[in-house]
Amino acid sequence: MSTVKRIAKNTGILFVSNIISKFFGFVYTIYMARYLGVEGFGILSFALAFTGMFGVLADMGLQPLTVREVARNTNLTGKYLGNITLIKFILGIITFVLVVISINLMNYPAETVYVVYLIAFYVLINSFNSMFYSIYQGHERMEFVGIGSILNSSLMLLGVFIAMYFGFNVEGFAYIYLISGIGVLLYNLIISTWKFVKPKIEIDLKFWKELLKEAWPFALIGFFVIIYFRIDTVMLGMMKTSDVVGLYSAQYRIIDGLVGLIPSVLFTVFYPVMSKNINSREKLKKIFLKSFQISLIIGLLISIFVSLFAKEIIIILYGQEYVGSVLAFKILIWAFFIICISTMTSGLLNSMNKQRIVAFGTGVGALINILLNLLLIPKYSLNGAALATVITEVFGFLIYFYFTGKLLKLRKKDLRLLLKFPNKNNINDIFIKIFKKR
Repeated sequence: MSTVKRIAKNTGILFVSNIISKFFGFVYTIYMARYLGVEGFGILSFALAFTGMFGVLADMGLQPLTVREVARNTNLTGKYLGNITLIKFILGIITFVLVVISINLMNYPAETVYVVYLIAFYVLINSFNSMFYSIYQGHERMEFVGIGSILNSSLMLLGVFIAMYFGFNVEGFAYIYLISGIGVLLYNLIISTWKFVKPKIEIDLKFWKELLKEAWPFALIGFFVIIYFRIDTVMLGMMKTSDVVGLYSAQYRIIDGLVGLIPSVLFTVFYPVMSKNINSREKLKKIFLKSFQISLIIGLLISIFVSLFAKEIIIILYGQEYVGSVLAFKILIWAFFIICISTMTSGLLNSMNKQRIVAFGTGVGALINILLNLLLIPKYSLNGAALATVITEVFGFLIYFYFTGKLLKLRKKDLRLLLKFPNKNNINDIFIKIFKKR
């Protein structure tokens, strides 16, 4: 299959699967938010944000590294899967112990602590699921990533309806997350054995050393990204009430859904292609310019629409109880726009083995985000947290774009192309202009 057809196929598969899974995700999130109310939804959201920060340790940057290396040499699939399985098991134990110690030092109510424990197990299971997804991405078999995503959201949707029918409390909803993660893990074990390689544990300490040496910049990137995507929720939980966390998380889930639907799909498709073409600088530049242009246009149109109709969207989805999150929603949607274009710049740097630059950018962003949250949350509450996120994204993007411009030697004509709307050609025609068939 030619590069053009393969990209078009993977883009289509991921786009459709993301539409389905994100739709299901919107539905079960809305029902959870309405059923649990702002306080219960706030507890669950805090647990997801808190454990998500520790989830970076459970992966240690191995997921993006595996995608890159397996894309370059698919014969390494078994070696990566076998060794990473045991590494993740060890990291998982360490991660859970740290979660237990941390949450018990913070004097939260027993209900919140128990929910954190359950969600922590869910995060660790998802770490193993991401390991399998990295193999599928490396082989450019995105249909298996898409099916896994749909399966997870379907199990969550079914579980939420069951929990509501039987009158579960917030702890019961935490169990739904855990059970769904286990279901997806079983799916991945079957697919890996059937289509790729049978998972078996390998111990190659020299390989482990090389893996962790290459992966630590990715781990730093992941940690810093989680900081400025999740620290606001955690800090709101520490400085404000569960009600405020619930209001903030309600509109944040919409942003998460949009990020998963647009920039994440494009990144998932283009990242392995960029990794394969690092030796052809001109071709790599064309791939980047067009992916950036598409991301910019889609992100801008969606952000303008949401800014105009934020209140109506919140009321329709969550009801009047959540109307207090409208202003934060109007602010935070512009973080989505920056993420759309920033994802392509950071993805390009990672594909060129420049993950240390991305780590530096995300590190600066994380520091800025923490400082801004400390300054803005006490005075402006959830609106301050939203503003901090937008400012952080802008700083990160400027750093990534600066180094991208230097590496690709972008000129004024290239920058003008980024701001030019595409003509009426369809996406396949656009790809044909960029890539040559094998």
